[in-house]
Amino acid sequence: MNDPVLQLTDIRKTYNAGLPNQVQVLRGVNLTLPAGEVVAMIAPSGAGKSTLLHIAGLLDTPDSGQVQLNGANLSDQNDRSRTAARRSDIGFIYQFHHLLPEFTALENIVLPQLANGVARGAAVARAQSLLDKVGLQARASHQPAAMSGGEQQRVAFCRALANGPRLLLADEPTGNLDPGTSETVFHALMELVRETGLSALIATHNLELAGRMDRVLRLEDGQLREDRK
Repeated sequence: MNDPVLQLTDIRKTYNAGLPNQVQVLRGVNLTLPAGEVVAMIAPSGAGKSTLLHIAGLLDTPDSGQVQLNGANLSDQNDRSRTAARRSDIGFIYQFHHLLPEFTALENIVLPQLANGVARGAAVARAQSLLDKVGLQARASHQPAAMSGGEQQRVAFCRALANGPRLLLADEPTGNLDPGTSETVFHALMELVRETGLSALIATHNLELAGRMDRVLRLEDGQLREDRK
């Protein structure tokens, strides 16, 4: 049996530990995410979903517990090893696109590839291919300010997938969009994810979109539980 792409074991995180106003955000989170599975995570504001995504994405460290990526325990690795794994194996999407405003759509997708050692010609070709898949090939030379919110978010999706990650982590990727645009953007995201065979953990408040993923988890009282439908 293949190792899961992501495995979280007994993840715990407390803020202001040891102080009277400490907040125990994660209380033993466990998650196994097989290759190709798309999982929705729903939670009220302040429940710790962003903290959990940051820990899963190696941007933060838990107080205790293990984070395994592709079968390797990265919990105790040094910053260099974690950065290398994050750059090559993990893609991030946020509610706000965070595109670099001075660069074009194409350049925003090319840059992370160059940082990962990809030759410029190959990086440009991949960027053009990704833009084509989300219907934005005609916008390749446009800067973010010249694109709609939905177009900017689709470019952000392409950027997240530029280096061919195995794991996609998304924090409210359609939360800043109107319902019609949200549907268009979600459809583009799911097509990209399914085509590339990614594993994905997507935090969303949109229950209708969550129900169209493979599995729905709720983050409640610091733990992940299967959604009660």
